[in-house]
Amino acid sequence: MIGVAIIGAGIGALHLKGYRALSGRYAVKAICDLDLERARKLAEDDPSIKVTASLDEVLADESISLIDICLPPHLHFPVALQAHAAGKDVICEKPLVRSLEEANALLLSVKNTGRQVFPVFQYRFGHAMRQLRALIDAGLAGKAFVASSEVHWNRGADYYSIPWRGTWKGECGGATLGHAIHAHDLICHVLGPVEEVFAFADTRVNTIETEDCAAISLRMKSGALVTSSVTLGAGNDTSRLRFCFEGLTAESGTKPYAPAEDTWRFTARAPTTQEEIDAVLAKVGTGLDGFAGFLEAIADAVEGRGGNEVTVADGLRSIELVTAIYKSVRQGQPVRLPLTSDDDLYKGWAPQAPVLREA
Repeated sequence: MIGVAIIGAGIGALHLKGYRALSGRYAVKAICDLDLERARKLAEDDPSIKVTASLDEVLADESISLIDICLPPHLHFPVALQAHAAGKDVICEKPLVRSLEEANALLLSVKNTGRQVFPVFQYRFGHAMRQLRALIDAGLAGKAFVASSEVHWNRGADYYSIPWRGTWKGECGGATLGHAIHAHDLICHVLGPVEEVFAFADTRVNTIETEDCAAISLRMKSGALVTSSVTLGAGNDTSRLRFCFEGLTAESGTKPYAPAEDTWRFTARAPTTQEEIDAVLAKVGTGLDGFAGFLEAIADAVEGRGGNEVTVADGLRSIELVTAIYKSVRQGQPVRLPLTSDDDLYKGWAPQAPVLREA
């Protein structure tokens, strides 16, 4: 059993559901939140879970080996370092860190302490991803041509009533960082690393510091071209992904927060036949999805049977992509990856003097 402490009882509620789906592998020992009432409410049906407002108390608990960070973004990096110093592995919500400088410091902490970091990218885990992976592995997909992503959600005054949201200091970025990052990770998970970025972003919906709309173009190292459309001004919340390969097209539904758990359509492109695709799909087995699938892969990795887990390198690549997007927006030109330590945004993408933007 892996002893876990959830730090932050907001999004931590969804993490708790994932742990409970794997009750034979994880034991949630504590929920830590400055809002003790919120933490108590989350743990109220399980008296074995300690509720505390003290991070130091959690880090001193020898029965806890894994710290699950579900805090506001600006706290992710310092708490991860504290957990490593206490000899704990870390699960961390997005964004993993606030800059490439912090990313490299976190990588150094992993090396020096021997403790791990698992970034939260639960979109990777779902039946549709198992289907797409099976088709690729069977050789039916072939070369990737293009892909598209739509993250069209609705966020207004109620969402931004929480003081740290919509600010560079608290949320550390806008829709590009906090909302589209999962879809971008899924694209890279399927198509491989990004080579070049060109992006526009603006604040068009809300009166906030950070962007709430973006139009992004990516060239992957494979040569595949990707478009990403992001807004927080849609009438409802939908996410859509589409991949056009040499041998097939894969298209998601519009489920907003769990696209890989939605029903996808896989359409053959000659000379691949629909019968070949359907034969592969018929053999794809079931598995755990979303947070449960994400946590199952971590448990396997902790027990020495890794391979499917989200790695710290995956998290750092997502931070590099975010940095490149913000750099392209500000410079108005394409940005090639990788970025180096002498880059203008190496120490962070937040503007030096952020201002409230009128929608």
